[in-house]
This record gives sequence, C-alpha cells and structure tokens, in this order.
Amino acid sequence: MGGPGILVTLDIALRGAGIALLLIVAAATLRQARGRPAAWLGALLAVGAAAYAVCSSPGPHDPPVWFAPVLMLCTGNAAIFWLFAQAMFDDSFRLRPWHALVWMGLVVWPLAHLLGAGFTSHWLVGVLVRGAVILLALLALAQTVRDWGSDLVEGRRRLRLFILIAVALHIAATVTAELVIGTDQVPMSLHLLNSGALVAIAAIIAMLLLQADLDSVLGPTPVGPAADAVSPTLQPARPPLGTVAPEDEPADPALLATLDRLMAVDRLYRQEGLTIGVLAGRLGLPEYRLRRAINRGLGYRNFNEYLNRHRLADAKQALADPGQAEVPILTIALDSGFQSLGPFNRAFKADTGMTPTEYRKAAEGRNGA
Repeated sequence: MGGPGILVTLDIALRGAGIALLLIVAAATLRQARGRPAAWLGALLAVGAAAYAVCSSPGPHDPPVWFAPVLMLCTGNAAIFWLFAQAMFDDSFRLRPWHALVWMGLVVWPLAHLLGAGFTSHWLVGVLVRGAVILLALLALAQTVRDWGSDLVEGRRRLRLFILIAVALHIAATVTAELVIGTDQVPMSLHLLNSGALVAIAAIIAMLLLQADLDSVLGPTPVGPAADAVSPTLQPARPPLGTVAPEDEPADPALLATLDRLMAVDRLYRQEGLTIGVLAGRLGLPEYRLRRAINRGLGYRNFNEYLNRHRLADAKQALADPGQAEVPILTIALDSGFQSLGPFNRAFKADTGMTPTEYRKAAEGRNGA
C-alpha cells in the first residue's frame, strides 16, 4: 500500500510545483503584454497548461458544475497553443473573430458533458474532439517550423526549437496515450511521468523567461499606421526604444554599410532564391553574425521582411515613375524580386494600405497636380 501512496503523493507534489511555475510564467509574460497578442496568448497558454495539470490528474473524473471554467481552459488550450504559435512566429498575424469560434468548438464538448448532455458520451464525439486537438497541435508545429531559416531573433529561434521538441510532442503523446489506453486506464507511472514532464517544461520556460529579453522575442509594441502610406522612400524598421538584446553586441558599421550597398546599389534583393545563408556565404560570414547585424543594427525580425522592404521600395518608385506608367504591374513585381503577383499584392497592401493600381493612380494624381 505504501508504494502507490508514495506515487500519488509525489504526483500531487509535482503537479503543484508545475502549476505554480506555470502561473509565474503567465504573470511574467502578461506584464509584457502592452497590446501584443503573443504576450497575452502566451500567458493564457500557461494558465491553460496549469488547468491541464489539474484535469489530467489521476482519480475520479466526474467533476462538479463549478469546475466548468477549469475544464474549458484545459480543453481549449490546444486552440490557444495554435494561436500563440501564429502570433509568436508570424509578425503579420492578426487575431480575427473566427479564431474565437475554434476555441469555442473545443470547449463545447466538456461543457455539455458536465451539464449532462447525452450526445457527449458517444465514442465518435470523443474521437472527433481529440482529433481536433491533434490537428491543432500539428498546425502549431507547422507554424513553428515555417520561416525558421529566415527568423532573425535568436531568442525566438530557440523558442521554436523548444516548442518543436517539448510542448508539441508532449501534447501529441498525451492524446495518443488516452486514445490507445483510455483515460480511465492510464497507469499511475504514466501519470507521474506526465506530471514530471509538465514540471520540466514549466521550469525550462521559466528559465528562458529569466534569461530572455521579452521585448525582443515578443516584438515591438503595436503602433498606429505609417504616417505616409504612399511615400516611395524606404523606411527600415527600427528596434523599440529601451530594448537591450541579450548578449548585446554593437552591429559592425562596416558590415551595415556593405549590406546597404548590396541592396541600394547592387539591388541584390532581386536575386532569385536569395536566403540569409546565400548572403552570408557571399559575405564570408557565419549566419548568426549576419542575423544579429540585420536584427540589431537595422531592426528587422525576419530576413524576408528585410528583403521585401527593399523590394517594395523599388516597386513604389517604379509605380510612381511617369515613364513607367504603361509597364504592367506584374512586370514591376517580378523586376522588384517578387516571384509572383499574389504575394506582391498582399505585401504591398499590407505595407501601404493600397493596391498597386490604387498607388499608381494616387501617384499619377500627385504628378499631374
């Protein structure tokens, strides 16, 4: 009797420690929110993980009605994880009303089950919900991997690796175990392993937060639209005031001057298949030094964003040039370095608030005035 009792006590202690660490992570992240979705989604993700530590504990699974908020946080956390991955790793991501519907679709099942709805006991409903959880975990994984090579923020690159190895695999393994073994048949040893993994993940996140510059990882606080949406001049992004990068090191002025020449004079951004690895090879530098220079010296968080800023400036200049009024927009897009019209139109609209055609007409009006 003593053996199982010790395991239960150890499991409770580990879960309690994990919950405490996760709530500390949530509070620390929320302090950095300042209108940034990645910050408060990260805090909500940590709270949901703490709720999961409670929901996945061994014992009777017939909670009272007042337990509904904890169940909703636990079940809906897969959607929060998916949204967090998008907000963290896609600088152009914006929350939409339909995102809330995805979260609500997950929490309806446990809420209805708690209120005694009969349909929730059907095995197919459980499989569909768990399938949705796995699908969202895979989508979050895809977002984590996407554009990894062009990410210029070192802290965010490390976070990608941690999420890829630890969090997503933990969610997938847990759901798979429940599907194969059954929720009520999971042995105490697996419960203990689960709680230990939660503590390890929470501890690693807490250490990363203590070491990281959250302003750098989470990105600058959102500001209003650009003052001059139709200006054809290049306005590179700048790091937020007061940001101090970890392992702070001033960018090499000579390297920044070389980059400026390659882009402004040689127009290297027009080269097809240009990656940060290709550019680093041309400069004879390791990739991490080039990433650090572009991120810290010029304020860009993504290499593609850096290239597109130059490409868009090139396209704006061409669209505003009366001598190129008859040149097709597709030709201008390709000449500027974009591979097709669709990505060019989306990037142009996001940057200026106008379509290329509208921008050209506005420029014609200014030139004719």
